[in-house]
Amino acid sequence: MALPILIVEDDDALREALVDTLELGGYQVIAAEDGSSALLLLQTHRVGMVISDVQMQPMDGDTLLREVKAAYPWLPVMLMTAYGVIDKAVSALHAGACHYLPKPFEPDLLLAQVEKYLLPDMGLDEVLAEAPAMRQLMDVARRAAMVDASIMLTGESGVGKEVMARYIHRHSPRAAKPFVAINCAAIPEQLLESTLFGHEKGAFTGAAAQHLGKFEQAQGGTLLLDEITEMPLSLQAKLLRVLQERELERVGGVKPIALNIRILATSNRDLALEVKEGRFREDLFYRLNVFPLKIPALRERQEDILPLARSMLSRYAVAYQRRLPVFTADAEQALKSYAWLGNIRELDNVIQRALILAPGDEIAAEHLYLPVEAANSAVVLQQDNVVESLPVTANIKDMEKSMILEALKSTQGVRKAAAEKLGMSERTLRYKLAQYREQDGNLPI
Repeated sequence: MALPILIVEDDDALREALVDTLELGGYQVIAAEDGSSALLLLQTHRVGMVISDVQMQPMDGDTLLREVKAAYPWLPVMLMTAYGVIDKAVSALHAGACHYLPKPFEPDLLLAQVEKYLLPDMGLDEVLAEAPAMRQLMDVARRAAMVDASIMLTGESGVGKEVMARYIHRHSPRAAKPFVAINCAAIPEQLLESTLFGHEKGAFTGAAAQHLGKFEQAQGGTLLLDEITEMPLSLQAKLLRVLQERELERVGGVKPIALNIRILATSNRDLALEVKEGRFREDLFYRLNVFPLKIPALRERQEDILPLARSMLSRYAVAYQRRLPVFTADAEQALKSYAWLGNIRELDNVIQRALILAPGDEIAAEHLYLPVEAANSAVVLQQDNVVESLPVTANIKDMEKSMILEALKSTQGVRKAAAEKLGMSERTLRYKLAQYREQDGNLPI
């Protein structure tokens, strides 16, 4: 699940030894013999970390560090040298290095630092599975993906049912064809039939042109019917016929259109109860439920919490154009012990919020801003010697604004220092301040 590591070392023997050590540790590695070659590789390869020697010619490791951080501020860079001294290490860390490793070092020490800082693959539809139950589910999903049987994905809201559906499509023989998703709960009932099956020109008022529905758009590929239990009963009957006959007629049309698609469906409800209560057709249930897959709640797959959190953190660090922070031990413990009733969607929100609230290169437990029953009115955020109380009802943008203004106040209005304190670029800070001025002309900045 991790991205490759870029090794930059001008000593051939040492470069080979580093590559061997990391590959034996289970990591993918690419190598460069100098800083210039490394920068060229970064233009064509996605990597999760750079490990560079300091003493190199013509571009040394310190220069490479500055170049990498200017172009890829989120990318972890670890420097190593036999000539390192304390002031050099401190300077490198201030310049953005995630760690400074003095030579000689044991392979275990190198692997431990790599495990701590290496970015996971940040693909939006990647499925992280470390928990045994999730690994077993992924194995079943891969096998189910190879046949065209309909799959019903169930689980609580926010567990990643659509992500799993995309994973199944990507590992199926239809991977090169379209993946089309439709949320049956998000489209008004009067428009759902046209959205699914399409319509002919003039089929109803406002139908000024022919429209291909989601079924036709997915020809040759996969159609995901998200939250299928929200579909009205009247439309369930037509859907059942389409699935049985493998052909449809557009609204206002008379010519049947043959279909070649694979159907996936999701629901966060108890399907057996929905059928029993008469809200979902039993015959449609059996048509869709050929291969049922239930995705466990996040609290039932504790081993996945930290890998997911780190993956989200790296993705949002890229989006916010800031240096990638790391979780402190207390933050990791807080993440693992929280109930996560909102599952992965809630975790995603918490990570975004923490990245905004954390002023530096570490995310502590207080930056997670997790709900606590005992604290129903305020949460206290401590930044250096300043303590600020924020109401629980404050939204993320308000909290971000408060953190930015507090950072400017503590640096006497010096934007460069405030940007460093906040872990964001000076350009991003200027942009946000301009936004605040538009919203509040009396802003004292």
